[in-house]
Amino acid sequence: MAEHGADRGYLLDNRQSEAGIRFGALGELFDPVTFRHVDQLGLSAGMRVWEVGAGGPSVPLGLAERVGPAGQVLATDIDVSWMSGIPGGVVEVRRHDVAVDPPPAGGFDLVHARLVLVHVTDRAEALRRMVQALRPRGRLLLEDADPGLQPLLCPDESGPEQRLANRLRSGFRALMAQRGADMAYGRTLPRLLREAGLDDVRADAYFPITGPACTVLEAATVRQIRGLLVSEGLATDEEVDRHLANVATGRLDLATAPMVSAWGRRP
Repeated sequence: MAEHGADRGYLLDNRQSEAGIRFGALGELFDPVTFRHVDQLGLSAGMRVWEVGAGGPSVPLGLAERVGPAGQVLATDIDVSWMSGIPGGVVEVRRHDVAVDPPPAGGFDLVHARLVLVHVTDRAEALRRMVQALRPRGRLLLEDADPGLQPLLCPDESGPEQRLANRLRSGFRALMAQRGADMAYGRTLPRLLREAGLDDVRADAYFPITGPACTVLEAATVRQIRGLLVSEGLATDEEVDRHLANVATGRLDLATAPMVSAWGRRP
């Protein structure tokens, strides 16, 4: 959820004060999807799991519940500060750059990364290292955004508030693209998993159209990047304030980019 290429700089810096709010909203929106896939893949007691770019604690703790004391969950990220609340012994937390550092040793039954690779500059190398970390018959589950599949914040563009929201979202996408994010990455995951040598590759996609967590996520995201939106000439301070006020009413239907989940098995 939080890995990035250090040379380009991550647009949504984990150290900023809004990051904890974003992690909570992302967890509310996408944890049920992640764990639906994890459970379908048969994660069970005693298994060993690597959570890549964990960001917040919700996914590592959910994985730890499933593997139990006989299993192991390793949660890695470039910035591990948001995992400081995880009890010792439940999850091993380690600072690690998935595209640069060697993969952890020992082999894993499941490797999972959510909303990570779209932000990594060397995505191909990161994917290669995750596949390398799998045990024979181990599973890789990648979940990543594809803003190009549905680029609008308000798919129902019914008025000036929605048009402003979509214009600011377009600016956000431009800032991401400038930093090396691939706006069409999610749809490529099935092909990339097959090309990496994985079998039984499958994928689906999910995105909410509206909900309270979508509103929380949008407000926190805009507050986090408003300085760049203004300095890059993508919006004025007045437009950002007006959009945040519109969001705060709770009456806008705010969607997210589709999240594609793809999984496969190492032979």
